[in-house]
Amino acid sequence: MGILDSFKLDNKVALVTGGSDGIGKDLALSLAQAGAKVCINGRSKEKLDQAKKDFKEKGFDVFAIAFDVSDEKAVNVSIKTIKKEIGSIDILINNAGIIKRTPILEMEEKDFKEVLDINLVSTFLVSKAVVPDMITKKEGKIVNICSLMSTYGRNSVSAYASAKGGLAMLTKNMCVEWGKHNIQVNGIAPGYIKTAKTEEYASKGHPFNNLIMTRTPAARWGVVEDLSGTAILLSSKAGDFINGQIIYVDGGITANMGYMENENN
Repeated sequence: MGILDSFKLDNKVALVTGGSDGIGKDLALSLAQAGAKVCINGRSKEKLDQAKKDFKEKGFDVFAIAFDVSDEKAVNVSIKTIKKEIGSIDILINNAGIIKRTPILEMEEKDFKEVLDINLVSTFLVSKAVVPDMITKKEGKIVNICSLMSTYGRNSVSAYASAKGGLAMLTKNMCVEWGKHNIQVNGIAPGYIKTAKTEEYASKGHPFNNLIMTRTPAARWGVVEDLSGTAILLSSKAGDFINGQIIYVDGGITANMGYMENENN
């Protein structure tokens, strides 16, 4: 096998949770382009139907299934359906997530728990449902979509940061428990990525955009394509000896304390 062949995902079955839009949708497209048979998940059938059409226009026929990743019964039933329809899952991208920007003293318990359930508990549930088949096959890849908030805190994102910090540690613990079965579990922590949801913040002159420009050595926002190479690496044979790692794809922001105006040192 040549080095480039080790990145191919031909005939591998991949599930991307939260794959009907945003980063998840683009990661699903990257896996399909690398040869995988892709299944996307979401809660909205309407969004999934539109995503299927979008993939079809690009030449890829993806399987779409609606279920709540934080509902254990729904997860178990759906994973069995995926196995029956397209095969047991070889690659799992745990991408589903939500954020609620609310200061701690103003946040309701139910909202805090919902963020944890969808961003953290869902990864536990979906992975637990998928891994038995990986153990039987003696191979599997799990990629958890972490965050800069796996390391940093910010105003008003306590629930999200708690979930993403927990996800980084869950990633490591999955590696420890399942590595002996030739299952690699890693995380990708995106920097600030320009999407439809962040476009407003990325506009020139916006205070948050100014912050990102001063903190990011690459001096730009990321685009979803910046995540594709890492996702393919961690999903393919090329990444067989990478395990338990959180890879920050952030333009260098985690390496930088920030700049002072006219700073020379």
